[in-house]
Amino acid sequence: MSPRCSAFRVVLGALLLVALLQLVYLSFLSRFHGTQQRYRFSELFGRSGPQRAAHPERNTRKERLRFSLSTGGIFDHSGQYRVYKNLIQSDSSSNQKPGSVVLALATHTTINNLHHLDSLLDRWHHPLSVALFAHGPDVKFATALVYALSFFCPQVQALVDFHLVCLSGETASFPEQDHEHFEGLEDCSSVFSRLETHRDQFKNYAISGNVSYPNNLLRNVARGGTESSYVLVLDMDMMPSADLHPQFLAMISGREAAGDEVFVLPAFEIRHARKMPATKPELVQLYQVGEVRPFYEELCSRCQAPTNYSRWVNSQVRGVLEVAYTLGWVDPWEPFYIGPNLVPLYDENFKQYGFNRISQACELHVAGYRFSVLSSAFVVHRGFKVQGEFHARKDEENKRNRVLFRSFKEGLKTKYPSSTRRC
Repeated sequence: MSPRCSAFRVVLGALLLVALLQLVYLSFLSRFHGTQQRYRFSELFGRSGPQRAAHPERNTRKERLRFSLSTGGIFDHSGQYRVYKNLIQSDSSSNQKPGSVVLALATHTTINNLHHLDSLLDRWHHPLSVALFAHGPDVKFATALVYALSFFCPQVQALVDFHLVCLSGETASFPEQDHEHFEGLEDCSSVFSRLETHRDQFKNYAISGNVSYPNNLLRNVARGGTESSYVLVLDMDMMPSADLHPQFLAMISGREAAGDEVFVLPAFEIRHARKMPATKPELVQLYQVGEVRPFYEELCSRCQAPTNYSRWVNSQVRGVLEVAYTLGWVDPWEPFYIGPNLVPLYDENFKQYGFNRISQACELHVAGYRFSVLSSAFVVHRGFKVQGEFHARKDEENKRNRVLFRSFKEGLKTKYPSSTRRC
């Protein structure tokens, strides 16, 4: 045998050995990953063994979810939707004493916007009630993912109550058999990464199957999920100013409570590329260069104009939160506000786009409420709202809800017969 042939065989043998070692290594990684996934899954759903003893609070959370789902939920007043209240309950809610929570945030979303919860919790470190709407396959996915959030994310465990709403003909089930939904979930960031993959599932209210998004029902469910004295109701893609909670508590403690007053937070929208402002000086600086503008400025400037942005922007910023000025309601103002938990509920006949928040503000006015604008607190929507980004049925829905709004206003005359106020 020639030296050249012998050398070739040596090289070939070495290459085959390397390939074999790579196969063994890949097989080991695959088995290790599988073992890791089985461990994660058993940790999520294990009923016995050392994990149960080591994490009794996690097993309690699992049993609460199992019980909540076993009830089958309740139907809303229309019979069109099934509601699972307290699908996942936070440690804060489980341990709180009646009257101990002064201010909570209530919000609503579909699964494609739930990823905003991550950044919202960076800003809001206090009780949070989330009403989540899901339809079709998303019912299972939503159930699995909120359980994963409550399992892997300490801040979610501590603060967030989840409520699930789906169509009345759909039911949510315990996600123990839904292995595919938990594939690759190892920690809190991996759960939010999974949610990010669903962010563009559909646009605004364009849900598959022409299913109506019951925004006002969801707002009421989220509100009903907290026993706080005051509630701030926001959409999931909106952010409150920093330190709003302690500042509001300090303000409330120093003044006499008035049951007929709500506290308005001027609403803005910001370019997607910009970082969310935390304080009024930061926001005003961005406002002056056009990176921040009044909410809905392009779509319905009249809907927010009564807030009087010029007056608010130019008002003096003091060291404490206070009422800057008080306004009467005018059509079609739809302010975001902190209100006592006894303010009228949202009318659940309004769904999809148009008049869902205006109708509630109109009722507050007729019921005798005052609108007090806070001096330095605000809310910001992520991204500019522009005409071209809405779903195809927006105008049709708006027209239908306008007709509904007319009959709603007539109904207020009967509901508040002694009121001299009209919308």
